[in-house]
Amino acid sequence: MDPLLYLGGLVILFLVWIKVKGLEYVIVHQRWIFVCLFLLPLSVIFDVYYYLRAWIIFKMCSAPKQHDQRVRDIQRQVREWKTEGGKKHMCTGRPGWLTVSLRVGKYKKTHKNIMINMMDILEVDTKRQVVRVEPLANMGQVTALLNSIGWTLPVLPELDDLTVGGLVMGTGIESSSNIYGLFQHICVAFELVLADGSLVRCTEKENSDLFYAVPWSCGTLGFLVAAEIRIIPARKWVKLRYESIRGLDAICKKFAEESANKENQFVEGLQYSRDEAVIMTGTMTDHAEPDKTNCIGYYYKPWFFRHVEGFLKQNRVAVEYIPLRHYYHRHTRSIFWELQVNYSGKFHSTYILKCGIFLFLIFIFI
Repeated sequence: MDPLLYLGGLVILFLVWIKVKGLEYVIVHQRWIFVCLFLLPLSVIFDVYYYLRAWIIFKMCSAPKQHDQRVRDIQRQVREWKTEGGKKHMCTGRPGWLTVSLRVGKYKKTHKNIMINMMDILEVDTKRQVVRVEPLANMGQVTALLNSIGWTLPVLPELDDLTVGGLVMGTGIESSSNIYGLFQHICVAFELVLADGSLVRCTEKENSDLFYAVPWSCGTLGFLVAAEIRIIPARKWVKLRYESIRGLDAICKKFAEESANKENQFVEGLQYSRDEAVIMTGTMTDHAEPDKTNCIGYYYKPWFFRHVEGFLKQNRVAVEYIPLRHYYHRHTRSIFWELQVNYSGKFHSTYILKCGIFLFLIFIFI
């Protein structure tokens, strides 16, 4: 029988099953089907488009020209709001599906939505050691570009989809914050469109009151349209040391000591119970011991917090060399430990198995 008939029969059975069980039951209890059929293909297509677009625009140096036009468009929208009487509050028109949070922003239905389509890296100035970026440029995009040319941000929060705007207007912290502070502390300039439609640039010396008020303001002072951020030379690897610690007092003491040690470029602690934790310290390096390298960012690797838990169970000290970009985004795949909390402890392996079976069937029938 024609393979297409088999495939058609499977589709019909699948639709009948959904009809009997109900769509809500299938989405809640059989998430892998929805993930394999819809989310995975769509997310891959979106990521490929997003990074290809960013690469082309940066290489063609067209971002600065487009940026000026986008700023004028935002100013136009704000002035229109003012002309209309400013009866509604303003907010960004960014759709909820593009955000990291699962919260539904209902306020967007009642507020004046200002469309801000600004997601590019505008300039990398290695002489001044700053990068100028638009607010919707995310951490995955920034590391992909900067690391490829030998630079990085001093503070780079872990998740790929965290945006510069969110980290500036809210806050951002990383395992290097023991040296450099929060994300706002590595920013040297902000450009904002204010409620009257004017464009203002602020630094420590220029409009300094606004400069220091922008962080934590959650967008209440104006619309961020660009930020200048410090950059530092990058290395290929992070030499990461894992140490299991038991006892709450010992954990607190060890973490404080390692954070105070400025030779540690990265300090992180993962606590698995009240009295069990793993403290990790790291430094960037260009050289790695071949038998101790671990590319933790690959899809088949265990989630990072699970990998670290292995050292706790073995109660040992260990050293690994992790590629810099893999280290930066070590919590992206599992969203720290959120996927395990929302699904199950075996979700990772089961998910990969089901994805493999699904792709195998598609390969056979098509």
